[in-house]
Amino acid sequence: MSIDDVAGRTGCILDEVEKAVIGKRDVLTRMMAAFLSSGGHILLEDYPGLAKTLIANSFATALGLDFKRIQFTPDLLPGDITGGFILDTRQNQFVLRKGPLFTNILLADEINRASPKTQSALLEAMQEYQVSLEGESLKLPFPFIVIATQNPIEYEGTFPLPEAQLDRFMIRLSVGYPCNEDEQQILARRAERKEDAVALQAVVNPEEFLAMRAAVEDVFVNPDIQNYIVQVTAKTRKHRQIELGASPRGSLALLKLARAWAAIHNRDYVIPDDVKTFMLPVLGHRILLDPNLWNRKNAVNEVIDGIAASVPVPVTSPAK
Repeated sequence: MSIDDVAGRTGCILDEVEKAVIGKRDVLTRMMAAFLSSGGHILLEDYPGLAKTLIANSFATALGLDFKRIQFTPDLLPGDITGGFILDTRQNQFVLRKGPLFTNILLADEINRASPKTQSALLEAMQEYQVSLEGESLKLPFPFIVIATQNPIEYEGTFPLPEAQLDRFMIRLSVGYPCNEDEQQILARRAERKEDAVALQAVVNPEEFLAMRAAVEDVFVNPDIQNYIVQVTAKTRKHRQIELGASPRGSLALLKLARAWAAIHNRDYVIPDDVKTFMLPVLGHRILLDPNLWNRKNAVNEVIDGIAASVPVPVTSPAK
């Protein structure tokens, strides 16, 4: 599949999703970049009622992938999501009953409401794409993508995600409230449909989606841009206002997302602006600020913006 094909089909996928999700093209495009990147797990952090579940379900439909949803609660156990072996009395033997992890796109709704023990059950699945049950490793369907949501304002009865698990999310995004015109369009479309559900169609099948991913791997990244990514990430480890900097996984995420962003915009090479687009979504949840900044609104944005401004932007050629 060529880069032209990737760009064209991405546009069709986004158009299909926008039949259900109105006015959020930029967020949807960034999510699409994560889907096209291996290991593209997504953390959606925003207020209730902003279509996070609808977005996940709509993408699964448009991409032709299986979709399952888990509502995380304090009493959820690891076995509830991984599944396990149960006794089949008819056959008098233990048989495997697979949990909701065995899907292509998994929505982990309000992930921070589950206990750390249950949250950790996702770690192996997100990184190794397998589940261990009774000493046996079972491969998950491919592709496997986790979209997790959490509410940024309610902390009572929640368990904050540990740094190790946050680092496994390639990107953290916020949906945000719609503008008045978009919200009015939401109401108008609902009145016209006369029902809540929006009928969407699959734009690609799983094989085509994997071919799109494979094509993204061929996008050229100039060594100077690779060095630019390294310099930005290294700055987070030496910044006076940052207690803990981003890991090399952050650098890899910037590389993968920049390539996907270039392909979505019909380019077979990466430019510095592709990297800049994802600095905050990739690095924001991977750094730990100085405690003096914890109560300052938008402190993470200011620090990341300062780092971006302090690193010289390379002047590169698209030639390979």
